Amino acid sequence: MKSSLNFNTLIKNIFLKVDWESVLQHVASVVFQLILLTVVLLLINWIGKKIIRHIFKTGLRGTKATISPKKLDTIYTLVLNIFKYILMFFWIYAILSAIGIPVGTLIAGAGIFSLAIGLGAQGFVSDMVNGFFILLEQQISVGDMISVNGIEGQVTYVGIRTTQIQSIDGTLNYIPNRNITVVSNKSRNNMQALMEIPIASDAPFDDITRIISDINKNIDLTKLQITKRPYIVGFSNQNDGTLVLQVAAYTKPGAQYHVRNVLLEKYLTAIKDAQINLPK
Repeated sequence: MKSSLNFNTLIKNIFLKVDWESVLQHVASVVFQLILLTVVLLLINWIGKKIIRHIFKTGLRGTKATISPKKLDTIYTLVLNIFKYILMFFWIYAILSAIGIPVGTLIAGAGIFSLAIGLGAQGFVSDMVNGFFILLEQQISVGDMISVNGIEGQVTYVGIRTTQIQSIDGTLNYIPNRNITVVSNKSRNNMQALMEIPIASDAPFDDITRIISDINKNIDLTKLQITKRPYIVGFSNQNDGTLVLQVAAYTKPGAQYHVRNVLLEKYLTAIKDAQINLPK
């Protein structure tokens, strides 16, 4: 009972000796500094983004520079990404300093640096290095249609850590740059549109090829963004044994899907109008 009273008295004495006014003033000062710092950095972030957007969206596009719009968009997203990380670093640094943590000493300590690497900094560094070389070698740009790790879609964002790809169905895929090993870029060269027309083994081949050739001669290449006029490749058998007549054309990147649908519809409609039966 006596020891319990002594402990309570000790706690009471410690509590009374604390200068609570000074403590509250220090806490209020730290909170005020943090709020002021956050407001200032948010203002810098807003102004900085507006300046960067003005430079890339208005300034550089208005000049006669040889940089393509896709490359400008890629550099623009990268600069925004770097700007964001720099502000985040200064924000964290200032918060720790305001609290009283010796950030400079911690950063200088090799043990802390090694611990950071052990906790996953390797992946972050790998993302940055791989992202740097992807941009340096111009493997991809914003707006390109690419295929990475089985994911196919349009590049919407290229950062120093991740790359974003929007699939045809609208799914937005976030891919760490260290996982991008093989890139299939479908926006750099002319693409092939391959039309396969199923035909019966006893069909009038000469009539079908004549109909297709007539259509190929009269299509508007410019409107459909066709770079090489469609031509008949030949006959081929599908896995189920169906005989198909293959017709190929080369288009500008991204136009191959539309061209394939338009030409295939024209071929099938003309063959049907000629009263030639096609297998279902």
